[in-house]
Amino acid sequence: MFDKFDDLPEKLAHLEGRLSDPSLMNDQQAYRKVAREHAHLLKLHNLYSQYQQVGIDIENNLQLLQGDEDAEIQELAQAEIEELKEKEVALQSDIRLLLLPKDPNDERNTFLEIRAGTGGDEAALFVGDLYRMYSRFAESQGWKIEVMSSSPLGTGGLKDIVALISGEQVYSKLKYESGTHRVQRVPETETQGRIHTSAVTVAILPEADEVEVDIKMNELKFDVFRSSGPGGQSVNTTDSAVRVTHLPTGLVVICQDEKSQHKNKAKALTVLRARLFDQVQQEHHDKISLDRKKQVGSGDRSERIRTYNFPQGRLTDHRINLTLYRLDSIMDGKLDEVIDPLIHHDQAEKLKEIE
Repeated sequence: MFDKFDDLPEKLAHLEGRLSDPSLMNDQQAYRKVAREHAHLLKLHNLYSQYQQVGIDIENNLQLLQGDEDAEIQELAQAEIEELKEKEVALQSDIRLLLLPKDPNDERNTFLEIRAGTGGDEAALFVGDLYRMYSRFAESQGWKIEVMSSSPLGTGGLKDIVALISGEQVYSKLKYESGTHRVQRVPETETQGRIHTSAVTVAILPEADEVEVDIKMNELKFDVFRSSGPGGQSVNTTDSAVRVTHLPTGLVVICQDEKSQHKNKAKALTVLRARLFDQVQQEHHDKISLDRKKQVGSGDRSERIRTYNFPQGRLTDHRINLTLYRLDSIMDGKLDEVIDPLIHHDQAEKLKEIE
């Protein structure tokens, strides 16, 4: 596994030279790519150096064990060998994880789309609850979240909401959230205390660069209209809302949250670009669907991935049989205890494939 690690210092020196090149600074996208590669190799180099040193320390203690007849020294050497071997196994595991193929989208900013499914008003209310959950999680990660479009209802819920989440490693953490989220609770309007089951869908779409998705303006149809909503200041008196239809695919994006038609148009095109990028990726992944079904990050929009049971305070992730009785804290944005097990499970499955 470590045959090609000896040239790591040379590769690091080459990347450090590129990072100090003034011409690279003018291309921020290329600079970030080189910087990420340098950080990855540096971490790999440091872990491998530790691994090599542990091997040397084990060998030294073995020699001490064989060459020194003092019982106390032999006991100390044996104890240190056992400790070093545990460290060696842990370092091997860390290095293997770094060698796993990287998802090229992991570093991207991400669009979060939440839409009400079955359940009427209760589903619409849960759309808002999930959006608050993801917003608080984003805040805890130091990410920025910006609403691109939303469809509020008079009941206080949301028919749908689309937001752009920006920051480090956003897609790598949120990509496991795509799918159907089921909620079981007693609605406020339920007089007999019966539990209702509703569902919403969540889609996680990586943000696409303009160079990756070429949108031809002659393939777009633009419609403008007055924004809709429950009333008050959110409803404009001018035609500022924008509907963009991509004629070749039939994809439609509506943005109405901004008071400026120009800003709504720009947001709609950004969302459309992400959906077209995701469509291309989905077509590619469908070709290898059997492999993807083994992974928790398959992104299957129709898959029921999670149940939120409020009467029991229980969250269940059906993909990895994870059950937690801390629903209140999770809905308050403490999603790490759900996301981390999904990441570890996915990594374990991928490690099995290369071992």
